[in-house]
Amino acid sequence: MNQGSPPLIVHIIYALGTGGLENGLVNIINRAPPGRYRHAIVCLTTAGEFADRLTQANVDIYTLDKRPGHDVRAYWRLFRLLWRLRPAIIHTRNLAALETQLVSLFLPGVRRVHGEHGRDVYDLDGSNRKYLLLRRFLKPLIHRYIAVSRDLGDWLVRRVGIPDTDVRQIYNGVDQVSFHPRGPDRPALAPTGFIPAEGFILGTVGRLAEVKDQSTLVEAFAHLVAERPELRASVRLILIGDGPLFATLKNKIETHGVTELVWMTGDRKDVPELLRLLDIFVLPSLAEGISNTILEAMATRLPVIATRTGGNPELVEDGENGLLVPVGDVHALSKALEKLVCDRSLAALMGTKGFEKVSARFNWAHTVDEYLGVYDSVLRQ
Repeated sequence: MNQGSPPLIVHIIYALGTGGLENGLVNIINRAPPGRYRHAIVCLTTAGEFADRLTQANVDIYTLDKRPGHDVRAYWRLFRLLWRLRPAIIHTRNLAALETQLVSLFLPGVRRVHGEHGRDVYDLDGSNRKYLLLRRFLKPLIHRYIAVSRDLGDWLVRRVGIPDTDVRQIYNGVDQVSFHPRGPDRPALAPTGFIPAEGFILGTVGRLAEVKDQSTLVEAFAHLVAERPELRASVRLILIGDGPLFATLKNKIETHGVTELVWMTGDRKDVPELLRLLDIFVLPSLAEGISNTILEAMATRLPVIATRTGGNPELVEDGENGLLVPVGDVHALSKALEKLVCDRSLAALMGTKGFEKVSARFNWAHTVDEYLGVYDSVLRQ
């Protein structure tokens, strides 16, 4: 640590791409008091355009270009980097970065924090024996755990065996300046003629990947308009995001005969404005830690239909500010869509209740204070 300088926190993540984990990290750094701590980000693989969202001065980003598997050279590069930086705290996030805490054993005086933001895509229920053993093996190294939902915090204590005194549950905040309810008119962002005059627009935001399960949403939407053909004149679906399943989803949309009713936007930088196009937000994920997109939808005063998984029930109270459905259940999701599409006053009421909830409980200033409190406490240990 440089004498006279604020303590340095090195945040180690798999990659600085588009996602909830990355969004949270960038928001915490941007909103932290500049003189309290210094920050650096180490990406085990690469850093994408998301790095441009960092506004805090003097935040260095390092990439290790780690190859798949146990890349010994990447760990050696990490050790040399950490030895040069001499951080006071190393904060890893999720399983992909957890084992890098072993490298810090050779750094004198460093404190270790680990965050769980969602389970691995190959271990959606957190029961994978290999992953559990790895977490249990490394738990003596970690001074404090941070879980972004009660679900993940309970799992760390119950399944991994972390003492509850070592786990802090901290919700993400939401940027209520960028994400806010729309005015009297929808933004003019959709393709010409896509939104009917009396249209009712459903949508989701997320990487087009298996864990986000947009496939079930497409099937539920197609089932809705097949069962209620009169709705074809008014309902539309917007899939916001890009990813490896783009072509697969496009083919599914064509197969179900709803091409003219669905807009796939691809990767976008105007997500707040696109959310203000919607009347209902849908999150069909197979697993979630705590969903930033649900919080952003609530801040936009949208009712939310989400799967009953992970931290979703902590945000969406079934029948109050939205509806919860079983994971992967096309019929249940289609019925939930129908309920709100056909009762717009109920949808509006749920949107208002969600807006009131997020305004009262989820703000970045509180989240940043909680994180700073964790950092302060581990340095006092």
